[in-house]
Amino acid sequence: MMRRIFFIATIISWVFVQGGHAQVFDKNIQKLQLTYQLINSLYVDSVNGENLVEEAIVGMLKSLDPHSVYISADEVAAMNEPLDGSFEGVGVQFNIMDDTLLIVNPVIGGPSEKVGIRAGDRIIGIDGDNVAGIGIKNSDVFKYLRGKKGTKVNLTIQRRGTKGDLEFVVVRDKIPLHSVEAAYMATSKTAYVKISRFALNTHEEFIEAIKVLKEHDFENLILDLRGNGGGYLKAAIDIADELIDEDKLLVYTQGINSARREHQARKKGVFEKGNLVVLIDEGSASASEIVSGAVQDWDRGLVIGRRSFGKGLVQRPFDFPDGSMVRLTIAKYYTPAGRCIQKDYEDGVDAYHNELGERYLHGELSNADSIHFDEALEFRTKVAGRTVYGGGGIMPDVFVAVDTSMYSDYYRDLIASGSVNRMVLNYVDQNRQQLAERYTSYSDFELEFELDSAVVQQLIDEGSTAGIEYNDEQWGVSKPLAVVQLKALIARDLFTPSEYFQMINPISEAYQKAIEIVESKRDYTQFLK
Repeated sequence: MMRRIFFIATIISWVFVQGGHAQVFDKNIQKLQLTYQLINSLYVDSVNGENLVEEAIVGMLKSLDPHSVYISADEVAAMNEPLDGSFEGVGVQFNIMDDTLLIVNPVIGGPSEKVGIRAGDRIIGIDGDNVAGIGIKNSDVFKYLRGKKGTKVNLTIQRRGTKGDLEFVVVRDKIPLHSVEAAYMATSKTAYVKISRFALNTHEEFIEAIKVLKEHDFENLILDLRGNGGGYLKAAIDIADELIDEDKLLVYTQGINSARREHQARKKGVFEKGNLVVLIDEGSASASEIVSGAVQDWDRGLVIGRRSFGKGLVQRPFDFPDGSMVRLTIAKYYTPAGRCIQKDYEDGVDAYHNELGERYLHGELSNADSIHFDEALEFRTKVAGRTVYGGGGIMPDVFVAVDTSMYSDYYRDLIASGSVNRMVLNYVDQNRQQLAERYTSYSDFELEFELDSAVVQQLIDEGSTAGIEYNDEQWGVSKPLAVVQLKALIARDLFTPSEYFQMINPISEAYQKAIEIVESKRDYTQFLK
């Protein structure tokens, strides 16, 4: 443990000496080491040295900003996986239903699909161990099915309509985690791309999606970054580079101990011309704000939706020998117009994270007039000279209030209890073969599939089983939304996540507004003046 203390001290020592603060460092680190030694040698009870060190690190970082954090070794892999863009395993999307491991979908081209495992199959045995009816958890499934590429796992499968158990040998492989969740033609003129996070493979996925969409000769693009909490800075820069002319500044970073570093558009992008809309909301953060800020500052396109999260800090990871790490904020990032969009965190971490709730309470999500910016943080866009603001996120060019017209506590409780997902899983599981035979394409499904009253009743019954008391009045309010969401979830399980968004987006006012404006030359130009 002392080895770890001295390792940390060495890291800090290097940083302080580089900054010319060696003498101050010596006093502070000596105090830290002495305190640890006193506790370890003289404290009345036994102590966990590792916990002491971790809590000391957490305490130091907590006094800085909300994004400088310590991450334990166990948490590092889980945190990095979505951003690394892949993991090693058998390649199945699963859910646990009735204490049985149900395969929702095998990953297309993945090792499970290659050996013939299908959606709807139930895994009852893994390497000879029974995994059905034993209270298996998601964490248990990961331990069983994930492993190094090239290793084998034996799966015992039960399949509807097939007598006896089926045995499969699956060779684990790299399984991609896609960050471009949807790409389709919203209309004959307008393409739509949904990016859920900025990962290592996001740029490559985006290029491939645009390549396929260009076969339809689209004129306009809607880039949906709603709910995208960010990711890698480089991925954001690469996406912005595809939308903005060469040699234009996309973003720059700077801190007291970090020199200004500028990132320019370096190459001809795949969509530098044509009407562009970026959709954002209060869940759009960090890398999403870099892209939307660059688009807005260069008057390249319109930003539509609600004010973004407001994270303008850049973190750098520092790894420790035991696999844990510190993510330390080393700089702020600035949009091309010079804006830092980091929201205030002077009132502490709790207040910082509760700020989104405060927006709702103050009416900001429903009324743009409730949003007030500091005039001292007023900036001008680079081409049209439009007024934009720093400090507290990206304010969209076109505000769209959150839609609560179909909201009810009853439907919220159905979703929160898992009743909606369970009902869809059961329905698709029981009817998969008939659905697959009848709807051979998404277009057929979209046009012909209807949820009858018996299916809707299944959801109400599922909720009752979960203890959600039926409310007729509230169900009347939410039923139109529920029907569309159920149909979208069924489409996702039968096809891909892209079809889910294709089904659900038309009931979104922000999406409808984006299409309306992006396809109107007059309106689009007017908003950019």
